[in-house]
Amino acid sequence: MPARVAVHGALGRMGSQVISALCADPELHPVAAVDIAAKRESLLLPDGSGSIPLSRDLGSLLEQERPEVLVDFSVAEAGLSAARTATRLKVNLVIGTTGLSPDNLDEIDGLARSNGVGAIVASNFALGAVLMIHLARIAARYFDYAEILEMHHEQKLDAPSGTALSTARAIVEAREKPFLYPGVQK
Repeated sequence: MPARVAVHGALGRMGSQVISALCADPELHPVAAVDIAAKRESLLLPDGSGSIPLSRDLGSLLEQERPEVLVDFSVAEAGLSAARTATRLKVNLVIGTTGLSPDNLDEIDGLARSNGVGAIVASNFALGAVLMIHLARIAARYFDYAEILEMHHEQKLDAPSGTALSTARAIVEAREKPFLYPGVQK
């Protein structure tokens, strides 16, 4: 039986992609969409298989549709609020929203543990990004200097991106000593 999935931030760029991916996977079933910009009560599925409820009210929709998983691609403040609501209702979390602070991540971890649900928070789901972070972590041990440069489309909401921040954290952790700054001698 396919897992029942709700999407928070469903009308955004990534939320739309998530809904398309859910429709293409026979093991997943989209059951609800939530977005602050919702102006109608349903969302047509991109594969033509029907529609799902669409609302601005996450709590009501989760109670009504009872998904097993909430995928969040919103913004940090809304994502944290969604995590609070979903965990209280025993809904597992997959969070792709970036900009969450270490304190936010600790709170999400605590909420998931205390409510007996799973939570995955990933700054990037692309295999290339995961490999890049892994390889940067390995390389960090061998270099005294590091610089992270990134480029995005003009509508990117967070800068630096979650991927850049995850990369920076990974290389600092792997290095186990500070990087040098240009012009500073060893």
